[in-house]
Amino acid sequence: MPAVLSIAGSDSGGGAGIQADLKAFARCGVHGMTAIAALTAQNTVAVTGVHQVPGEFIVAQVRAVAEDIGIDAVKIGMLGTADTVRAVREALELLDPGTPIVLDPVMVAESGAVLLDEPARAAIVEQLLPRVTVITPNVPEARVLAATAGNGGDGDPDGDDVEALAHRLHALGPAAVVVTGGHRDAATDVFFDGDALELIAGERHPDGAAHGSGCTHSSALAAHLALGYAPLDAARAARRIAGDAVRDGIRGLGAGPGPVDVFALTRRARPGAHDRRAAAGPL
Repeated sequence: MPAVLSIAGSDSGGGAGIQADLKAFARCGVHGMTAIAALTAQNTVAVTGVHQVPGEFIVAQVRAVAEDIGIDAVKIGMLGTADTVRAVREALELLDPGTPIVLDPVMVAESGAVLLDEPARAAIVEQLLPRVTVITPNVPEARVLAATAGNGGDGDPDGDDVEALAHRLHALGPAAVVVTGGHRDAATDVFFDGDALELIAGERHPDGAAHGSGCTHSSALAAHLALGYAPLDAARAARRIAGDAVRDGIRGLGAGPGPVDVFALTRRARPGAHDRRAAAGPL
């Protein structure tokens, strides 16, 4: 069984971050591992606190799993600060050459909290983009990275400029770019690997719940790379899995945006099962 590592932040509400990553890894049939880069005090409404993990301990976590279990692919999520970005870049040197790396440049939580400061954005452009296999920003994140690199980023987010953004980000070093469609009218991902530009269409689910959708997408993509899929095929599979998870999302959990449900647990629940359990009393 392939083993895939998430280097990301923890979501105490269980909807995004490493919690979402581990669910997505399990959904895809790979063994999930984690190197915690930050701890958040978070629920569906707000992020009330962030605690950065010391860089040397991030490296230690990666070394521990690399030396014993092995790492077939990596997903990188919330990093927060430039020091953390530099620690992750150091940790990547522990991997075997050619290990696929997927970077989800998490900048803002679903609740609106900023999760990546400006120096960290510059560090990602300089330290990580030349090293990764696939980067998976949404449109606002793609614009910020392109602007940070002095590589443009103005224009209509619903027009052909999204394809231009994919080209601009690819020029910064990643082997492939997937600009996700969650923030556009058309729920279409744009894939570019330097040769082919492909549009990956998907349905929009306005009645679903999207907290953790980006984490789920990037983790599913990394899992499929570990399973041997080509980047474009992995991106197609990730789009489908993340879309289904939004469709099946749990809207009634918490007062804010609900989390995705990558296992479709609410759809599979038997009608009336909760009422029958409640009537039976405590276990």
